[in-house]
Amino acid sequence: MDLHLVIYFLAVVDHGGVTKAARALYISQPSLSQSIRTLERRLDTTLFDRVGRRLTLTDEGAKFELAARRIVADVERAKQQMSAIRSLEAGTVDIATFSTFSIHPVVELVRRFRSSHPSITVRISETKGPAGVLSALRRGEAEIGITDLATDHPGMTTIPLCEQELVLAIPAHLATDLPDPLPRTRVREIPLVVDRGSPEAVVNAGDLFGTDNVVVDCAHPTAIWEFVRRGTGGTVVPRLVAEQQMPDAVVIGMDPPIVRRVGLVTRADELTPAAAAFISAATRPANEG
Repeated sequence: MDLHLVIYFLAVVDHGGVTKAARALYISQPSLSQSIRTLERRLDTTLFDRVGRRLTLTDEGAKFELAARRIVADVERAKQQMSAIRSLEAGTVDIATFSTFSIHPVVELVRRFRSSHPSITVRISETKGPAGVLSALRRGEAEIGITDLATDHPGMTTIPLCEQELVLAIPAHLATDLPDPLPRTRVREIPLVVDRGSPEAVVNAGDLFGTDNVVVDCAHPTAIWEFVRRGTGGTVVPRLVAEQQMPDAVVIGMDPPIVRRVGLVTRADELTPAAAAFISAATRPANEG
């Protein structure tokens, strides 16, 4: 049923007749009368009793009035909700990433976005590496991916964000006499706690793994940090994560440095207002909020 027919019907009810309703709607009286007849035909019922120039609702018309007002109210609420989403007063932005970036840069990006748009919910899903991020985007499970830009992202739009320097975070008793920066070849002599199943670890730090220096293969970052804290071995993490999350560890750079490019990935189609606002906040200079 066309919404305009419902609105025309309610106008006739509210104005007590076709003439006044047509004037209020800025349409001709014959056109409005024809619209009411069309509505009655589609409903297969008579909505008005016509007595002279006056129209009164039939019993069926009175029942339809209640339904018509609910329809119009529901449509108006939907419009208000969409308006709120467009004006960023409500809504959700879905982001896919993986454990490597769960602290940096995810936490800071979300904090920055939420400071500008406190009414928007940020929903973060975890995937298996960069391939999982792309799969989530293609399936429509997320609009934005936060991932390593070292791999290809065919058919996607990529937005560079930052570069992470990967460093060695190591217990103090294992750091004795180690130079800073440390030649990569020397890292193979140090017991490591890392996630060897992570594709990005192999890409970015694979030459640090010897035949037997990975003493714990662990997929959980917080557990890795605890192993380091308890002296089990060192690990390879972004410098900012090491400095902020591992205060008891000795942080040592590597020679040559290992740098990882991090960015946002989106589908090429149009983004929702919330997703577009997240990207705007993410790419805004840090000193602007």
